[in-house]
Amino acid sequence: MSAGQLPRWVDYGLIPLLNLAAAFLVSGLVVLLIGENPLEAVEILLWGSLGFGEGVGFTLFYATNFIFTGLAVAVAFHAGLFNIGGEGQAYVGGLGVALACLALDQYVPWWVTMPVAVIGAALMGAAWAFIPAWLQAKRGSHVVITTIMFNFIASSLMVYLLVNVMAKPGSMQPETRTFEEGGRLPFLNDLQSWFDFGTAPVNLSLIIALIACVLVWVVIWRTRLGYEIRSFGANATAAVYAGMSPVRIIIVTMLISGGLSGMMALNEIMGSQHRLLIEFVAGYGFVGIAVALMGRAHPVGIVLAAILFGMLYQGGAELSFEKPAITRDMIVVIQGLVILFAGALENLFRPALVRIFTPSRVPAVQAG
Repeated sequence: MSAGQLPRWVDYGLIPLLNLAAAFLVSGLVVLLIGENPLEAVEILLWGSLGFGEGVGFTLFYATNFIFTGLAVAVAFHAGLFNIGGEGQAYVGGLGVALACLALDQYVPWWVTMPVAVIGAALMGAAWAFIPAWLQAKRGSHVVITTIMFNFIASSLMVYLLVNVMAKPGSMQPETRTFEEGGRLPFLNDLQSWFDFGTAPVNLSLIIALIACVLVWVVIWRTRLGYEIRSFGANATAAVYAGMSPVRIIIVTMLISGGLSGMMALNEIMGSQHRLLIEFVAGYGFVGIAVALMGRAHPVGIVLAAILFGMLYQGGAELSFEKPAITRDMIVVIQGLVILFAGALENLFRPALVRIFTPSRVPAVQAG
């Protein structure tokens, strides 16, 4: 182990735990300042997210969204790209899901509609990521700026479509008609009787998300394309010198990232809402950035981080219900602190840990 390099269990395990502990410590101080007991608040949060079947179901439902968006950000990370456009890509991905469901739901069962919806979501999300990718690869436009801009364009585009093109006839609501059974993913409760998630809408897209994790691991760590992506992200100059095409790597990576973001819409549109509606993404694309950072851009870490944020969403709702003094805005503050320590302050503890876990000096080589 070279100087300054931490053991893997420290880098991938201890540092995220320390960041998480620091976030909850600061959150506890905030709760204490408003006159509530932090330990009691943690107990309610844990019970609300993991203490009963329905709570677990909602935790897994939210985690499904975060797995897709976290994977999307992680794939871009490995190529040295910062895809902040997950929100817009997921939004447009919902269009792909809705078109598949609206076209097929009255004629075929869900298991025929599902692969078409998966492909539609991935293609629409990838298409929305293509222009920022092309501008980065061909024109040098920074992908952070273009993907942020495309989030706003996607929002405006979807509002126009839902109000003027796809709205249900005779309805004032900016949404499509409700899908028939052929356009709805089954809940896990319906697939296996031993699942007991109550009314939680956790559905088959959770399984699809876990399959996506395996596929991302295979692509990034077991294929030539993945090796090129990681090499380009580690040292773009050396990768180009070795004969790798930066244009190809940037565009292909962003297409994969956008496709994963687009697939998030499966959970919300086909799995839960059963219609395309305004603002169904609800910030999941941005939370995916924190999930990827906390999960160290590895599928296993992303699943664990996604479950953590799912717990914060579901347990936070229970906490604000049981403790009215801890409002929903306070829960957002706690989530923001976790994102802060997992992202902006990710290296807060690293210098001290480097001093602890690496030798202070390298022994000199003795002469023959």
